[in-house]
Amino acid sequence: MADLKEPVAAQTATQTTEEETLPKLSMADYRTYNGMAEHMEYFHNNFRQTWKLLYAACSSGKRPSNMSIRQFLSTGLDFCHHLHMHHGIEEAHIFPVLAKKMPAFRKELELLTQHKQIHKGLDKFEAYLEGCKRGERELRLEEMKALMDTFGAVLWAHLDDEVKELNAENMRKYWTIKEMRSMPM
Repeated sequence: MADLKEPVAAQTATQTTEEETLPKLSMADYRTYNGMAEHMEYFHNNFRQTWKLLYAACSSGKRPSNMSIRQFLSTGLDFCHHLHMHHGIEEAHIFPVLAKKMPAFRKELELLTQHKQIHKGLDKFEAYLEGCKRGERELRLEEMKALMDTFGAVLWAHLDDEVKELNAENMRKYWTIKEMRSMPM
């Protein structure tokens, strides 16, 4: 058991030493290194905002007074489509580049595993909304909430984790400023 703890402690000490030796970034370099995090945060905030609107309606048992059922269902379906598209772009164009140097973006690790967990629930949520839109089932906000609960926790953790991985202080551990300027985002 002690053997397992020692490498972690040694690794933490090494990381701390590396972080301490990195020079302070100029504002321009900080913006360059932090650009992907800011860009990602913009998209993630849109997902958070839409989630909150849908989830608040489900929790209160009332959809927003300014939205028809059709608009409410369209908002939910747009959320699903946008999240599918967002993750598709990440997996095809962003993660493969980042995975060359950053372990968190490799297929077998956390962020892609989170995508799979999210989509397991998201696909069921989307199918439910599609069924409601086609008139095959009645919209029941408590059912919708239960579906959202199947992937909500992992989605919210993922939205935060991804941005944390992309922040300036983390990116500079792996990439040069020149490499950052040629990133796909």
